[in-house]
Amino acid sequence: MQIVALGGGGFSMEPENPLLDDYILSLARTRRPRVCFVPTAGGDSDNYILRYYDAFARRNCTANYLPLFSRRDKDLRGFVLEQDVIYVGGGNTVNLLAVWRAHGLDQIIRQAYEQGAILCGVSAGSLCWFEAGVTDSYGPELAAIRNGLGFLSGSNCPHYDGNPKRRSTYQRLVAEGLPAGYAADDGCALHFVDGQLKRIVSSRPSAQGYRVELVDGKVRETAMKADFLG
Repeated sequence: MQIVALGGGGFSMEPENPLLDDYILSLARTRRPRVCFVPTAGGDSDNYILRYYDAFARRNCTANYLPLFSRRDKDLRGFVLEQDVIYVGGGNTVNLLAVWRAHGLDQIIRQAYEQGAILCGVSAGSLCWFEAGVTDSYGPELAAIRNGLGFLSGSNCPHYDGNPKRRSTYQRLVAEGLPAGYAADDGCALHFVDGQLKRIVSSRPSAQGYRVELVDGKVRETAMKADFLG
C-alpha cells in the first residue's frame, strides 16, 4: 500500500519540472497506468483539470478525472477501483474531507488503496491522508485540522518552506498536543509504504523533509535529506 505526499510541486506548481509526477507513475502496477485526478479541494476547477490533462496527456498513461460537484458517475466505486493512481489536487482540505465523506468516497479510496492503487497528492492532497496537520482551510490564519482520513498515522505540514509561518505554526501545534508527524518543503515528496516512510524524494536540490515531534516536553525538528531525482 503506497502513498506519495507532496509538500508542493508536481504539475500544478512545477509545470516545467516533471520529476515528482514521473516518480509517481514509476510506482504504478501497470506499464500504462490509469491515472485519476481528484480536484475536489479546488472546487473541481476547470482550469485545474485542464492543467492536469495538459501535463498527463503526453505521458504514458490513461488520464481521467473524478468530479463530485457535478457528479457524472453512477457507479462511483466501480470507477475508482479501476484506477491505478489516484492523484488529489490542492485547495481546501476541510471542504475536501466533507465532500468525500458525503459521497462515501473516503471509504472507496481506502479500498482502492488496500487493493494496490497508488494514492498521491499535493498540499491538501498530501494533508488529507494523515490524521491531523496544518491547514489554511479555515481562512487566512493557519490552524490545526484533526479529522483527516487517517490512512497514515500522525500529522503533516505541506509547504514547509513555502510560507514563513508554516514552520512556527506546526511546531507550536505539536507542542500543544497535535500528533507528531512529517513536514515537507515545496518540491519534496514523502513516499510511504504500508504506512511507514520508505523514501524522501525531491524535484529541487535543496528541498527536504522533516520529522517534527515532542521530546521531553520540547519540540524537536529533524531534517531528513531527500533523494534529488534530477
